Amino acid sequence: MKKLNVLSLFDGIACGRVALDRAGIPVNRYIASEIEPNAIRVSMTNWPDIEQIGDVTSVKTKGLPEIDLLIGGSPCQGFSASGKGLNFVDPRSRLFFEYVRILKETHPKYFLLENVKMKKEWSDIITDYLEVEPIEINSALVSAQNRTRLYWTNIPNVTQPEDCGICLIDILEDAEWKQPGAIRGRRLNKGVIVGRRLNEEGHRQDYNKDIPITQCLEVRATNTNKSNCITTVDKDNVLTPLPPGRYPDAFKNKLPFRYYTTKEYCRLQTLPDDYVNMIPETQARKALGNAWTVDVIAHILSGIKKDGDSE
Repeated sequence: MKKLNVLSLFDGIACGRVALDRAGIPVNRYIASEIEPNAIRVSMTNWPDIEQIGDVTSVKTKGLPEIDLLIGGSPCQGFSASGKGLNFVDPRSRLFFEYVRILKETHPKYFLLENVKMKKEWSDIITDYLEVEPIEINSALVSAQNRTRLYWTNIPNVTQPEDCGICLIDILEDAEWKQPGAIRGRRLNKGVIVGRRLNEEGHRQDYNKDIPITQCLEVRATNTNKSNCITTVDKDNVLTPLPPGRYPDAFKNKLPFRYYTTKEYCRLQTLPDDYVNMIPETQARKALGNAWTVDVIAHILSGIKKDGDSE
């Protein structure tokens, strides 16, 4: 097949470039719109031939080559269940309309847009603009991470990936973490640290503002073979030897837990272990929390190779 000109909006750490390579799709030019300096550093260290063109709101399509593939994951903060539910009122999620603008101006043969699972009335708006129904895929099929996302694409015949059967224990390091109650080993339970208002019996009363918030380590007994969806917040995903239950004052009581390592984050996103080694660890985990699960994207993009018109 011919080499493609690819335009990647909200490019992040260039997971799209990794996915194209993994899917065996040759690239002529990979043009990226990104503004976060650490993300750009990751991209340019791993892929020096990427052409950075800056802020998506300033992209002038008249100066671009003919685009064969437009990809992007517009910011999700307005749609995420953990946010305020502002949808397109959130200025970050309103950047979706920049994707629409550039799609209309470039007329690529193929396009792909990713975002979080959201309320149907919001996803229907995106569907109306892109004129394709979203495909829901959970990264758990190709990784050890639960990460359900919606993908709008005109790439033909996209199906669900095969279940690779990867479990959380498969990707964990034998790591010691410099954290209160530092722990070793891979046979750990997944947990989350979350603010709760607990009454004297230890029951939640989050509505009662007279009760102070305590940071609880919560270890659940279900779906233990996959991580939670990794985010930009470290305490959304922790590992602990404690059994299922709720444990108040995780930091004050120096409970035994650790955060995922950067290498483990890379594995959860199906990236090479050393992919983000060139930036500080805290920034690396933030960038990875914003990233794509590469093997899901590679699976979707592989449909281009199967499309006879791509030759």
